[in-house]
Parts: sequence; C-alpha cells; structure tokens
Amino acid sequence: MSPSTIGGINLLPEDQKRALYGQIIPQELFERFNMPGLDTQRIKSLFQFKYRPGSSDVELSLFHEQHFPDPILYGHLTDTVNGQIHILLYILNDPDSPRFAVDTMPDGSPTRFGTLKRNLGAEAEALAYGLSPGQVRRGLRLLAPAIETFEKFVASLGHDMYFVEPLYYHNAVIFERYGFTYQMGRRLMERIESGFGESGDLAPLLDGSTFRRPEAAHSIRLRSWAIHDGILGESFTNVTMYKKVGKTAGINTCPQCNW
Repeated sequence: MSPSTIGGINLLPEDQKRALYGQIIPQELFERFNMPGLDTQRIKSLFQFKYRPGSSDVELSLFHEQHFPDPILYGHLTDTVNGQIHILLYILNDPDSPRFAVDTMPDGSPTRFGTLKRNLGAEAEALAYGLSPGQVRRGLRLLAPAIETFEKFVASLGHDMYFVEPLYYHNAVIFERYGFTYQMGRRLMERIESGFGESGDLAPLLDGSTFRRPEAAHSIRLRSWAIHDGILGESFTNVTMYKKVGKTAGINTCPQCNW
C-alpha cells in the first residue's frame, strides 16, 4: 500500500521518497529555471530532503544551481496527530533578487527568521526594499500553482484537507485569499483588524518609527512589520489554518486593507 503520511514516506527507499516528495515541486519552477526532470542525475543534487530516521517530518530544498545559498523552494512538512499533512514552513525565493540577512545576526548566529532574535539593520533594509517580515529575498509569485501542485500531492496520499502554520500576520492573510480558513487564530486576526481601525487600540501605537509607520493601519505588509515589532504586546503565534482540497473557504479578516 502507498503511504499516507510523511512518516510513512520517510520509511521508503531513497528513489521512492524522491519521487513522492518531487510531486510537491510545481512544473513552473522547472520551466522558469530551465531545470531537468526529477529522474536526472543533476536534479538529484539540487533537490535535497532531510529527516531523522523514524521521524514524521521532512525538510525539502530545491536549488536552481549548485552552491547557491538559498533554495528556490523550501518546505518543512510534518504529520498531525491524526496523520494529516501539516506545512510548518513554505518559502519560494527569487534567486535573482537582492538578499537581506534577516535570518542571521551580524555574528552569524541564526535568528530563525526573526522569531528568535532580530537583525534590525537587515530588517530595516528589507522593509525599505518592499519585503515582508521573514523574507530574505523577494518571492517568486508562484503561490497559486504551488498550492495547486501541493493539493495534488495531498490528494495522492488519500487526504482531502491539509494544515498550514502561518509564521507572520501577512502569511495568514495571503492564505485566506487562497481559500484557507482557521483551525485556531481567527479571533486574533479579527482583534488585529479592529485594533488597527479608527477607534482601535493598535492604531495609536503607530508612532512613525521604522517598523510602526502610520500607514500600516491600511497595509497588510506594514501591519505585519508592526506586529513583528511587538505592537500586539505578544508574538504572533497559535494560528493554524487548513484548506479543503479544491475548495475555497471565503474568509477575509481584513476586507478594506491593501497590500
């Protein structure tokens, strides 16, 4: 029988694991970067995955060329307690865009994308360039085909839904607009929306400092920077979303907000 979980895939021989995890890669990535198919020797060194023996999670990285510092696709997947697929992190990087070291401190220690420590200088530069919290490079704007491809992978494992963990506020809003809804965290999202409203408690805290610009009240991206900067008085955590394969939930917690 074919596996239905990440833990089950991890038990398979190397070539079978590679074939199954390769289903996550959208065809548009191969075409955009003129990359060979999964069965070629070159792609084997560019498509990497790591996991602990017997584990129920996997980290996947696809590079467009050897020795490049960042993958064009990175995914960290795990199983829920009920055996459903859960995306802990999913990143699409544009390798032709400038890199901002928000993921490391000046001494080289990791920041975990700013969730553990913050490289404020790099973050300010990333903000000025137009990036969102956690981004080291501009995205590839391929989320729609990436979601479609991922849903085919989920369906091939026998599931009709999957979960995702938005690391930042803007991630949650983006997932809403691609059809996801909330397992938990919707109340927080609605509290943020009201807080940035005219009579809300967050809008007065937009004091014009680097990460708390007044215009953030009406900007998803700038709201996310202000939240990342601690304007809530707490971290943006305990938000989990899910999506039914092929279906759209129609959730929108910030209907009047621009990007």
